Amino acid sequence: MISAVLSGFLFAMLVLLFGKYVKGKPAVLTTLLPLSLFAYFLGMLPAVQTQPLLFSYRWIPSMGIDLNFKLDGLSLLFSLLITGIGTLVFAYASYYLKGHRYLDRFYCYLSLFMASMLGLVLSDNVMLLFVFWELTSITSFFLIGFNNDDPASRRNSLMALAITGGGGFLLMTGFVLLGTLAGGYSISAMLSSAEMLKGHAWYGWVLFFLFGGAFTKSAQFPFHFWLPGAMKAPTPVSAYLHSATMVKAGVYLLARFTPVLGGHPYWNTTLLIAGAITMLYSAWHAIQRTDLKGILAYSTIAALGTLVFLLGVGTAEAMAAAAVFILVHALYKAALFLVAGILDHETGTRDVTILRGLRKVMLPVAAAGMLAALSSAGLPLTFGFIGKDLIYEATLHAPAYGYILTGIAVLTNILVLYAGFQAGIRPFAGRLPEGFRSVHLPDLRLWVPPLILATLGLLYGMIPALADASLVQPVVQALGAVSPAPLKIWHGFNVVLLLSGVTLAAGFALYFIRMPSARHQLAVDRFASLSPETLVVRSARGFSRFSTWYTNRLHNGNLRSYVHIIIIFITVLLAYKLITGVHLYFDIRTNVAPITVYDLTVFGIILFAIWKTVSTSSRITAVASMSVVGYCICILFVIYSAPDLAMTQFTIDTLTVVLFVLVLFRLPRFLRINDRKVIVRDSIISGLFGVLIAIIALEVMNEPTNKETSRFYAENAYLLAKGKNVVNVMLVDFRGFDTMVEITVLVIAALGVYSLLKLRISSSEKE
Repeated sequence: MISAVLSGFLFAMLVLLFGKYVKGKPAVLTTLLPLSLFAYFLGMLPAVQTQPLLFSYRWIPSMGIDLNFKLDGLSLLFSLLITGIGTLVFAYASYYLKGHRYLDRFYCYLSLFMASMLGLVLSDNVMLLFVFWELTSITSFFLIGFNNDDPASRRNSLMALAITGGGGFLLMTGFVLLGTLAGGYSISAMLSSAEMLKGHAWYGWVLFFLFGGAFTKSAQFPFHFWLPGAMKAPTPVSAYLHSATMVKAGVYLLARFTPVLGGHPYWNTTLLIAGAITMLYSAWHAIQRTDLKGILAYSTIAALGTLVFLLGVGTAEAMAAAAVFILVHALYKAALFLVAGILDHETGTRDVTILRGLRKVMLPVAAAGMLAALSSAGLPLTFGFIGKDLIYEATLHAPAYGYILTGIAVLTNILVLYAGFQAGIRPFAGRLPEGFRSVHLPDLRLWVPPLILATLGLLYGMIPALADASLVQPVVQALGAVSPAPLKIWHGFNVVLLLSGVTLAAGFALYFIRMPSARHQLAVDRFASLSPETLVVRSARGFSRFSTWYTNRLHNGNLRSYVHIIIIFITVLLAYKLITGVHLYFDIRTNVAPITVYDLTVFGIILFAIWKTVSTSSRITAVASMSVVGYCICILFVIYSAPDLAMTQFTIDTLTVVLFVLVLFRLPRFLRINDRKVIVRDSIISGLFGVLIAIIALEVMNEPTNKETSRFYAENAYLLAKGKNVVNVMLVDFRGFDTMVEITVLVIAALGVYSLLKLRISSSEKE
C-alpha cells in the first residue's frame, strides 16, 4: 500500500529528471502510472466488500504516530476516482497541452497531486492525513497557477492557497485537540471513543476547527469564491481537481469523521445549514454565468453543498444518497469539464451565447456532453436519476423539516439541470455558425475520456447492480450506517417519482424559456461589493496596511530600537508575572550571606567598570571595562568555592574580549547622544530591568535547594560518562545535543556577522 501511495512522488521526480522525453508523443505513456494504480485498487474490490484492510508502518513511535493506511468502502471509492479519472486526465492532457514548454512540469505537479490525494483518503492517522492534506493544497497551488505568465492565474492560485491553507491551520488545531481527547491519533481507534468525544466540553471546538478545514477545502459558503477563480487553470486541472478529487477532500473528511463525531445536533444542524446555503446560492449563480467553466464551477459548488447537506441529514438513506451522488457527480462533472476544454481548444471560446451547432462537426463530443448533461439532470436510465431519487427519499424521511429540506433539494436540482444543459447540450444544438465551419473533431485523446465517463453514467443507470454491492454498499457501511435496499431503476409510482418529474419538467421549461445572456451576470455583479470575496480581499488589504505600519514601526533596521523592544517586553512580562503570580518572600537579613570586605571591594570595582562602560566614547575601552566585570565575577566564584565555574567564566570572558577587539577596532567611535530624553529613557529601561533581575535572583535564593538532580550527575558522571569533571560531562554527554545546538547557533551567528562585515553595497542599494 505504501508503494502505491508513494509511487506518484517517485514518478514526479523521474519526470523532472527525464522531462524532455515526455514533451512529445511519449507523453501519453505517463497514463500508465494512474492506470496501474487503478488496476491495483480495482483488484481490492472483493476483499474490501468483506472487511476493511489495514496497513501499518512504523513512523514516529514515541509520539504514537505511524504510517497507518485503511482501505474500506469510502477510501476505495475515492481511490478509484482519483486513479480512474486521473488516467483519463493524463491521456487528455497529453494532447491538450501538446507542445507546451512546461508539459513535463505539468505532469510532475499532477503526479504529486494524485499521490497526495491517495495518501489523504487512505490515511488512518490524523497527523498523516494532515500531511497529505497540506500537500494537496500546495500541489493544487502550482496547478492552478500553471500559466504563471498570466497575472489572473497567479492571483487566483494565491487566493486558493490562502483559503485552503488557512483552513489547514484550523484543521491541524482540530486534529491535535481530537488526538489529545481521544488519547491517540488513529482514526479507527477514535471510533471506540465516539460517545466520550461527543459528550466532552471541547466537542464544540473540535467541530469548529474540523469544519473550518473541510468547508474551506470543499468551497462551502462563504469560502466558495476561490473555486470559480481557480478555473484559470488548464482544463485538465479543472476536470481533475475541481470536480472529482481535491474539492471533495473536505466532503471526504466530513464523511470519514461522521461515525466518530456525527449524530450530534451540533454536527447535523451545522452541516444542514451550511450545505443548504451553499447549494442554493451556488446553483443560482451557476445559471447567471455564460462562461462554460464558470457555469461548471458554480454547479460543482452546488454539488458539494448537496453532499454536505446529505451528511447533515445523517440518516442511513442520506448516507446512501451521498455515496451514490459522489460517484454520479464525479462522472458527469469531469466529463463536462473535459467537453468544455475541447470546445475551448477547438473554437477558442467558452461563451455559451456564441457556441452553437457543433454536433455537426464533433458528434462524439456532442454525445459525451449530452449524456453527461442528462445524468446531471437525473433523466431516467442515467445514474443521476437514481442519485436524485435517493436525495429526495432522504429529505422526505429526514427527522425534521422534511418538506423544507425537500423543497431546497428540488429547487437546487432544477437550477443544476439548467446549468448542465447549458454546458453539455446548448453548444451542440441549433445551426452551426459560419465562423465554426472550419472546426473539426480533435484527436481521440481529447474526446474518448469524456465519452467513457459519460457512458459509465449511462451504464450504471441502466444496470445499477454494477455499482451497488461493489461500491455503494461498502461506502454506506464505512459511514457507520445500515446498508440500504439494493439500487433499482424503478420504485413504482410514489412521491419521489413525482418530485423527479417536477424537477425535469421545470428544468426543461427553464432551459427553453430562459436564454443565457451576459446581462444576467452583470445584474449579479452589481452586488459584488457585498460578496464574500470582496470582503476577504478588503480584509487582506487592511491587514497588509497594518503589517506595513507594524514593520516600519518595529522592524526599522535600528539595532537600538530592537534592543529597546526586547528589553521592554521582557521587563513587562516579568513584572506582570511577579505582580500576579509570585509572592515575594525573601528577607535580606536571613537569606543573604553576610557581606565581607572582599564582596564590597569586588562590588566597587564592578560598579566602576560599569560606569566606565556606559560613559566612554571608545568601543575598545567599553570592551575592556566589560571584561573587568567578567573577571570580577570569576573572583566571586573563587571566593564562594566554585573554581570550575571561575575557570569557565575566565576562558569565555577572555575569548569574548579578544573577539570583540578583533571585530570592533575597525568600527567608528561611539555615536554621541546628547538628547537628554533619550538618556533618561534608556536609564529608566535599564534600571527597571536590572531591579527585576535582582528581585528574581533573590527569589531564587529563597527557594529551598533540591539536591536530587545534582546528586544524580555527581554519582553518574564517572560511572556513565567516565569523566571526573561533572560540568564538562553534563555539557558533552548528558546534554550533548543541547551543546551541539548551541554551537550550531553560534556558528550561524558568526557566519552572519562575517557576511555583514564583507557586505559591499552600492549607493543606489543604500537608498
